[in-house]
This record gives sequence, structure tokens and C-alpha cells, in this order.
Amino acid sequence: MSATIASPRWVRRIGGISRRSPTLAAGVFIILGFAAMALLAPWITPFDPELAQSRNVLAAPGGAHLMGTDGNGMDVFSRVIAGARWAFGIAIPAVLVGLLAGVPLGLYTGYRGGWFDEIAMRFFDALRVFPSIILALAVVAAAGPSLLNVVLVIGFLDSPVFARVVRAEVLALRHSTFVESAVSAGNPTWRILFVHILPNALQGAMAQTAVRAAWAVRISATLAFLGVGIQPPTPEWGAMIRQGAEYLVTGQWWVGVFPGIALILMVLGLNMLGDGLQDLLDPRRKAATR
Repeated sequence: MSATIASPRWVRRIGGISRRSPTLAAGVFIILGFAAMALLAPWITPFDPELAQSRNVLAAPGGAHLMGTDGNGMDVFSRVIAGARWAFGIAIPAVLVGLLAGVPLGLYTGYRGGWFDEIAMRFFDALRVFPSIILALAVVAAAGPSLLNVVLVIGFLDSPVFARVVRAEVLALRHSTFVESAVSAGNPTWRILFVHILPNALQGAMAQTAVRAAWAVRISATLAFLGVGIQPPTPEWGAMIRQGAEYLVTGQWWVGVFPGIALILMVLGLNMLGDGLQDLLDPRRKAATR
């Protein structure tokens, strides 16, 4: 007599999602790995990521220093792990700022239309034409290279993406039967927007969050690499790559290569996560790719 053990419902659900979107599963796996690194960084880093050790400057990978040390004697392995905290600490707040600024604007412009909608869309078009990295570079350089300034600049530069996505959904929904019924019932505009339309228009914006988080990580690293973002000795991957670039010509490749690999993997994981979310949340996109 053989007995079958039923898998828990959440295990079957995860397995079903993985089969439907292997890209999503791979992205989740990568990002969960970096999230574990960020959360456990104080306990799994063998050395203080900001403590210089003058006796072990530019030590090659091996022994106590798995990824070697940098030009200040700091352990590269510890700094790569701690850098995951800064990557999430910039990406998550920047996406939230973009959502909080872009979603209400997209709701209002899509619902009201008229001259305000035209002005807002032309302003968004101007922002898209102007290179985002140049604009971020100028604003952060003028405001100062603090974490708050970097987050706010990246978030506000990203808000037009969320505004456009939500606006497109609102344009398709504003003449729906349930919206017209809400208007006929005498609901105020704010209630129609945030109670009736927003839950139905937010899906596209939520599918964009992981992709925009990848953009935020990439832009913050670029700013740090150019010297106007997060400053050393903070273990930020872009700043570490900048320092490592100075030593590539003399053969100390590990200083810049390991944080570069971490940056590539995290951006790849976020992009795969975002692509998988769009497949799951947008049936039309999934059908078009078949």
C-alpha cells in the first residue's frame, strides 16, 4: 500500500508560477539571494566593510580575504556584501518616490484631460529627450551627494514612467460603466480616482516597479562612479568600481571586478523579475510573445 504526500498549497502555487514564468522564478531567486546578503550583512561579513587595514593593502584574493583587499586595505568581500544594503536602500525608496509622485499625476491627467494633461505630457516628453543621467548628475552635484538627494533625484526622474503607465490605463477606464455609475451617484472626483479607478489602473505601474528598481540601482552606481553619488568609504558598488578602475592597469583586478559582478547580477535579477511580473500581470503581453 503506497501513500502519496500532498504538497502544501503554497508549494504548488510557487511551482505553477515557476512553470508559467521561468524568468520570474530566476529573478526572484537572484533578488532573494541579494536580500539575504543585505539582511545578514552584519553577521556574515568577516571584516568591518569601512575599516582600513594598512598592513593588507591590495592583498590578492585568498586566505582570510576571499576577494582580496582594496587600496585602503578594506576587505572587498565584506564591502560587496554590505553594498547590497545600499543598493536596496536606494532602489526601494526611489521607486516609492516615483510611485507617490507619478501615480496621482497620471490619475488626474488621464481623468481630466484638457490643457493640464497636454502640458504634463509635453513636460514628460522633454524629460525623456534630455538624458536622465546628465540631469541626475547636474542635480545631485548641485544639491550634494547625500543618500537623500540621490533617492529624491532618481525617484522624481522616474515618476513620469509611472505617470504615463497609469494615465494610459485611466484613459481606457474613464468611460467604463462602473466609472460612469460612480459619477452618476454623485461621488467626488477624489473618490472616483482613488477608490474606483486606481485599483484597476495600478496593475501596470506595479509591474514596472522591479524594472525601475534596476534602473535606480544602475543610475546610483553610475553617479557614484562619476564621483557625485554616495562617497567612499561607504561600501557602494559604483564607488568601489571607480576605485578598482585605477588598479586594473597595474594588475589588481579584484578591486573593481567583484563589485562589478555584483552590480550586473542584481540589475539582471531585477530586470528578470520585472519581465516576469509583466508576463503574469499583463495577459496581452504574454499572448503577444507566444
